[in-house]
Amino acid sequence: MRPLRALLIYLAFVFIGGALIAPWLWHLAQLFSNGFPKIAAAPFHRYLDRSFLILALIGIWPLMRALGATSPQEVGIVPPYGGQIKKLFGGIVVGIISLAIVAGIQIGFGARSFNSNATAHQIVGVIFSALGAAVVVGTLEEILFRGAIFGGLRRVFGWPIALIASSLIFALLHFLKRADIASPVNWNSGFVLLAKLFDFGDFLPAFLNLALVGVILALAYQRTGNLYFSIGLHGSWIFVLQSFGKLTIQPASVTNSFWGSAKIVDGWLAFLILIATLIVVQFLPLQKRLPYTIK
Repeated sequence: MRPLRALLIYLAFVFIGGALIAPWLWHLAQLFSNGFPKIAAAPFHRYLDRSFLILALIGIWPLMRALGATSPQEVGIVPPYGGQIKKLFGGIVVGIISLAIVAGIQIGFGARSFNSNATAHQIVGVIFSALGAAVVVGTLEEILFRGAIFGGLRRVFGWPIALIASSLIFALLHFLKRADIASPVNWNSGFVLLAKLFDFGDFLPAFLNLALVGVILALAYQRTGNLYFSIGLHGSWIFVLQSFGKLTIQPASVTNSFWGSAKIVDGWLAFLILIATLIVVQFLPLQKRLPYTIK
């Protein structure tokens, strides 16, 4: 049970710790508001998000060690040779094609349309911002969710149970709603806002799709033996989601339940494409893994 205990401690460290330090970060920003007015004017939920991110990054390596990893290879990080770059680009291709199909259908049926008011400067800015998020977030989240959490749970419970558990954790943490507080920021404001983030009013299909995304990425790691394909797949999804969401608009008459919103993956259309992607990943060549990764 050590991996499960370590995971619970890690989640508590991130969420409880983030809720505690976010008000302090907000007050610190107010002290330097003259020099950094944009940072000081940011809504409180951004400070909470950054607090979660900071603590999540700080705790990644201790979590890996607690889950039994003693080297980067044990969490799917291997040198980029011997066909690994092909895996990376393979994941990128599958990710772009899968969500491009969803985006193309949405545009074709009038569920979304390109924002004609966007300037060339704005388009370039969106693309570079999405590319940066794809590289950073895609890599870090795969190391955390697939390399550390899935890999650690796989040592104890076997890969099928670890796949389900890690995917549910992934979906839960990505299901956090955007919220903020109107009252003055106090020491407990982080906890007040944290309670608002877990709103399951629109549980389906968003949560189901996020869990399915986690299953696909974990299965890709399981079959390919390392994180390259998963990183490419995850990163390309982030790139398409952010670019498409910011460069297109949705008519007011369109409902989100089937088509989804700017996030794409919160509609039933995305669910159908994700099922097809899962089938594709299932046929990836099974790579030989080191003994410590097999239950």
